[in-house]
Amino acid sequence: MIKMKEGFRGERLLSLPDELLVNYSRHALIAPLYVRKIGFFPKVKYHYVQKKEGTDYLMLIYCTAGKGWYELHGRRYQMGANQFVILPQNVPYAFGADDTDPWSIYWIHYAGRLSDQFSLSTPLPVSILPSRSSRLQDRLELFEEVYSNFSMGYIKEYMIQTSMCLYPLLSSFLHVEQFRHYKMAHVQEQTFSMQVISYMQENVGANLSLAQLAKNFSYSPSHFSALFQKETGVSPINYYIQLRIQRACQYIELTNLKLFEIAEKVGFEEPAYFTRIFTKIMGISPSEYRLREVSKELDQSV
Repeated sequence: MIKMKEGFRGERLLSLPDELLVNYSRHALIAPLYVRKIGFFPKVKYHYVQKKEGTDYLMLIYCTAGKGWYELHGRRYQMGANQFVILPQNVPYAFGADDTDPWSIYWIHYAGRLSDQFSLSTPLPVSILPSRSSRLQDRLELFEEVYSNFSMGYIKEYMIQTSMCLYPLLSSFLHVEQFRHYKMAHVQEQTFSMQVISYMQENVGANLSLAQLAKNFSYSPSHFSALFQKETGVSPINYYIQLRIQRACQYIELTNLKLFEIAEKVGFEEPAYFTRIFTKIMGISPSEYRLREVSKELDQSV
């Protein structure tokens, strides 16, 4: 069987030299909790890692699509989309992707004297299911903020910011109800269409069907569609597609992600199909859109 630890198409990962991490671990603001390594692996077929002696750090694995597994305390656990696990330190473990439906995962190695406070009391995978107030996208934005600051980690102030941002990110997994509280307080004040749009924004990368949208709001697809269109004048699926393309535009404008990575983030498995839909809605292709935005920035800098 083919087994790979790293080196996947579209992967993103960052680490710092051990010597630098040792120095940082003495800093008052970094020592309690800090990142050792961080990454995102999309659809990582043949992914496999084994730590026979355990590790001196904890590892968060957050699965957003596909399936995988992990072995802990002599038992194998299955894990799927919208689930996470925190693998403990000093305990042997192994994990890998499903052979037929490999997972996409966000992951973090973290340590520090407070790191045990950000661990799980159960070896079971924990589900964080989409809902009207789930804040899934907010959580991923927190991940991107940690990732971005850690990418500048050779500068001490950025490493401090990385550690400070790690607290709310890990807390969003371990204190889900509290993390959702702010959003829940506002959902009740929203109209039906506003609640649906909030749910779409939460799941912009999930490629939801009309049936899935309707089920979440306890309506039949036809009744759900009629209610949404009555308030907005647009069918829910058309609105959802436009929302995903709008988010793609934001990624193109604000990040250096490759276009196929952006397609993945907004729920398009095939980059060619993403390009076709993007061009239909925006009038130009994603690559042309990026060139146009780059030209605007150059013009403004002159």
